[in-house]
Amino acid sequence: MTAPAPEVTAPGAGRTAVRSRPLLLAAVAVCAACGLIYELVLLTLSASLVGGGITQTSLIVAGFVAALGVGALLVKPFLASAAVTFVAVEILLGVAGGLSAVTLYVSFSFYGTSSAVLLVATAVLGILVGAEVPLLMTLLQTGRTGIDAEGSGKLLADLNAADYAGALLGGLAWPFILLPLAGQVRGAALTGLVNLLAAAVVAGLLLRRQMGTRARRTATAALLVAAAGLAVLLVRAQDIETTARQRLYADPVVAAGRSDYQEIVLTERSGDLRLYLDGDLQFSSVDEHRYTEALVHPALARDPERVLILGGGDGLAAREVLRHPSVREVVQVELDPQVIALARTRLAALNDSAFDDPRVEVVQDDAFRWLRSPAATGFDAVIVDMPDPDTPVLGRLYSTEIYGLVSAALAPDGLVTVQAGSPYSTPTAFWRTVSTLDAAGLAATPYHVHVPSFGDWGFAVAQRGPRPPDLALSPAAPATRFLDEAVLDAAGVFPADRPRQRLAPSTLDRPLIVEDMRGGYTG
Repeated sequence: MTAPAPEVTAPGAGRTAVRSRPLLLAAVAVCAACGLIYELVLLTLSASLVGGGITQTSLIVAGFVAALGVGALLVKPFLASAAVTFVAVEILLGVAGGLSAVTLYVSFSFYGTSSAVLLVATAVLGILVGAEVPLLMTLLQTGRTGIDAEGSGKLLADLNAADYAGALLGGLAWPFILLPLAGQVRGAALTGLVNLLAAAVVAGLLLRRQMGTRARRTATAALLVAAAGLAVLLVRAQDIETTARQRLYADPVVAAGRSDYQEIVLTERSGDLRLYLDGDLQFSSVDEHRYTEALVHPALARDPERVLILGGGDGLAAREVLRHPSVREVVQVELDPQVIALARTRLAALNDSAFDDPRVEVVQDDAFRWLRSPAATGFDAVIVDMPDPDTPVLGRLYSTEIYGLVSAALAPDGLVTVQAGSPYSTPTAFWRTVSTLDAAGLAATPYHVHVPSFGDWGFAVAQRGPRPPDLALSPAAPATRFLDEAVLDAAGVFPADRPRQRLAPSTLDRPLIVEDMRGGYTG
């Protein structure tokens, strides 16, 4: 490939460039903000589409940084035509970045994965962002003669300061403005439009004397076409998301939204209402009673008065707890207010309006944080109903540290139950949970039942001290649809092909359970 011929610089271009330097530095800040937002878009999509663990995050961050260097090298032959090249790079970056979220989302909905597209997007965006700094450095020096080492250092300092200031703005704008107000697809598209606007300002106000007539016309046409494309995406984003989302679910989507923490989707077909969080099934109304009864009633075997529920924002565990005649107080700790709102509305018929019961105190807080508060003490039973630990954020909710806090919240004779995943599909993760409870001083008794929507599903009931509790139901327990003494006795038996494993505990420092979940089925 041959480099384009140098632009013809009109008389006075150097003086204009010097006077325009503050505006060019402002453009540097805007471009830096957009570049960081694109990286954050990739990280956000990595978390929501492919799990987003430390490995995936490291690959994106390291790949993006490496691509910055590649972009800086690839642009060297084009520095003689810095103005035209810069505008071209910004147009490409605005389009690629603006379309990144919708491309990843649609590819995931059609093919069930976006890892390859994610890596390609990381490389492309990183290369384009990496090309910006050499181009801007060249543009900032245009018209300066006799620049010495000190002058070069000051110029580089100005460039870096503008670049880092822009990165700060982008880092704040994505989580606090764009993502909550516009969502991933629209947020990326809006950033792309800002990128195009910055390119238009630079081309029209700052670099017009360094660009020939033909170059200006071509840049204008390209900017208009790119902006029109992103504008269409902004208008049609909802339709695209709805169509792509529906492809992910077998049943019709009846409600969907994104909270600050996760994507929330409800589907329904023939009376079967299903809740998904970040694509993971939380319950099916057809068989949720099996899961809920198995999780809740072993914890109530000693007729508790005060019960703590961690997670379980759908209200199903609270419904079952409130049916027990001894219960006088329930504290429900759930992080996501949108899940709580869903429990009070669309799920109210299923959970018997549990959160409106005067015995229930709903606390919107992180379980880890709340357990360290003075209120977290003296509970006769604790029920831990957390999503599967397939990300580091969720992995900390299955750690020795949190189970130690749960132990401290228990009354001396209290019981705790934990949903522990499938002893059949993810046996290592299941037994890791049991071992982690033991390591936290909560002697655990594992058990499992069949839930058609999930398959063979496991739990653990535990108490303080060296001796694990027996699997039992209270004589005062209410009538249940599924769980009785015979079923519970059988639940404590594990087949020979799924024997108990003694494993190292999962901790905050070493969240082993996250990798266990990613390992999936082991035969």
